[in-house]
Amino acid sequence: MDISAINDEQVEILLSDLLEYYGYDFTGYSRASLKRRISRLFSLDKALSFAEFRYRIMKDNVYFKRFVEQITVNVTEMFRDPAFFKTLRDSILPALGTYPFIRIWLAGCSTGEEAYSISIILKELNLLHKSLIYATDLNPVVLEKASQGMFAMSQMKQYSENYITSGGTKDFSTYYTANYSLAKFNDELKSKMIFSTHNLVSDHSFNEFQLILCRNVLIYFDRELQHQVLDLFNESLEDLGYLALGTKETIDFSNIAKNYKRVPANKIWRKIK
Repeated sequence: MDISAINDEQVEILLSDLLEYYGYDFTGYSRASLKRRISRLFSLDKALSFAEFRYRIMKDNVYFKRFVEQITVNVTEMFRDPAFFKTLRDSILPALGTYPFIRIWLAGCSTGEEAYSISIILKELNLLHKSLIYATDLNPVVLEKASQGMFAMSQMKQYSENYITSGGTKDFSTYYTANYSLAKFNDELKSKMIFSTHNLVSDHSFNEFQLILCRNVLIYFDRELQHQVLDLFNESLEDLGYLALGTKETIDFSNIAKNYKRVPANKIWRKIK
């Protein structure tokens, strides 16, 4: 037996602990993905035994934060999937521009690259002044990073290419200042962002939005939890508002599907009633 691996029973014990001690409910997450990430951390940190690993998670608050950071998925980049952001720029946000105020919920915002991407497009469409982006995530560690607005300079070439492909026409470097190995994005971009912890599993709707984005999060949930989260989004979205999901995600087969019409060529749906 591989002593560095975590078995199914131990995964369930840890999930139960997280719910009981911290109120974090991961029970609806895909077990295969969770088990792989927990096993990786267990092996990486060279825990002597499962009992020691479990004790550290429960008793060491710093380690608990590391644990949550490692088992939640935080893979993102600015203007990821440029065709999607081009649709936002050309169709979705201009349509919302007729509203007196635009409220956007970015659920599962991770380290914030997507939030800054949306803010840049809003600024270029002259809509930032009357917009508010609620950027939420389960993980307070990534939210802290997101609120700083600093990303690796080594990523800027890729982000600039994504920006241009998504319809951007300006010099991308005007949006940040270089600080050694980091790019610090202009404070104006985050002036219309609110970063806050929100647990899609257990927390309720907290506002009415014209646009909700939750891209590449639902794929890590089981079917029952996916439907629960889609119900939450439906409850939080105004009539004629837009819901955007990731490339492998859909609202088809869900309870809310009958209330939405798909926007052609993208995983974006408009609420029709």
